[in-house]
Amino acid sequence: MSPTATPGELLRLLRDGQSRTRAELVAETGLARSTVRARLDALVDAGLVTDRGNGASTGGRPASRFVFNARSRLVLAAEVGATHATVAVTDLTGEPLATDRLNLDIADGPDVVLGTLARTWQKLVDEQDAPVAGVGIGLPGPVEHSTGRPTNPPIMPGWNGYDVPARVRQDFDVPVLVDNEVNLMALGEHTRCHPTEQHMIVVKVATGIGSGLISNGALHRGAVGAAGDLGHILAPGAGDVPCRCGNTGCLEAVASGPAIAAKLTEAGIPARTSKDVVALVQSGNPAAGQAVRQAGRDIGEVLAGGVSLFNPSLIVMGGSLSQAGEMLLAGVREAIYRRSLPLATEHLRIVPSQTADSAAMLGAAAMVVQHALSPDVLDRELA
Repeated sequence: MSPTATPGELLRLLRDGQSRTRAELVAETGLARSTVRARLDALVDAGLVTDRGNGASTGGRPASRFVFNARSRLVLAAEVGATHATVAVTDLTGEPLATDRLNLDIADGPDVVLGTLARTWQKLVDEQDAPVAGVGIGLPGPVEHSTGRPTNPPIMPGWNGYDVPARVRQDFDVPVLVDNEVNLMALGEHTRCHPTEQHMIVVKVATGIGSGLISNGALHRGAVGAAGDLGHILAPGAGDVPCRCGNTGCLEAVASGPAIAAKLTEAGIPARTSKDVVALVQSGNPAAGQAVRQAGRDIGEVLAGGVSLFNPSLIVMGGSLSQAGEMLLAGVREAIYRRSLPLATEHLRIVPSQTADSAAMLGAAAMVVQHALSPDVLDRELA
């Protein structure tokens, strides 16, 4: 750490949860003892660091030990889907303190949906005793992350260009960050389950198909936030099947939950949603199992190009259709290992999500924590 390390950079060191004495911080940072004392005082005064008690004495008064206080601020997080939302209050490690799951309709528009989120957060916050550091929201459509405005979202009528942060700040006057839910799934899986992975892809297979990319340990959004739009890449063998985006032959049009359900219905096996397909697979229906495995192959064919191009060490499969279990994973693995470069797949793992339907909510919290505790933002606040 630089000898000019700021209070924000000193906190980054303490965020590992380990308690340290001033002497240990001096040794780790290379800062003067007086500088460490001044910067610790600023963090303690802000409540971000607490004195855990006395350490072992080397003669004289025992040394105080300092530790990150994750409960000093609250984070409001939400993952909003087409018909539901997971709403939470977390601490500064992203650990949920209170959670609620709501039924709602994204088509009701931003005023109704965001008003519902705000009332739910207020109820959850009233049970806690700390100020709010920020709000993070994942939405089921393309989002311009720099402004928090949805951009032509196909299943979100009335949301295009809407200033989501401005609406939320009417209720909570704090930073409000908004992103696509699949980006936040990737961030949630990475921070909670795979923090040491530097290059990974998280794929969501449900009503639609999307992916989030972690590159060099950070979320990769691309030039305008469109990175990871896996579902609208041309799928080999898809032909001219129409897609809701207006194009034909998209991966989503042949391998999403509704696409599989439609194929099964045509074959005389009634199904409408991803949930119906999963239930059929879990009940042992062979046609449903084969349809899901073929969808996995189709997804794997498209992912194979990304594996050779991006060279991840890990692919995580999530979304409601992934609950069909090994059938989907087997199809994905089969296609990727057949089509990708051997060097790119030598150490590649393809695994199911460990966070289930909480990934995007956890990612929304992580997005706020990364922002609020970044040295630049925190140093401005402390100044």
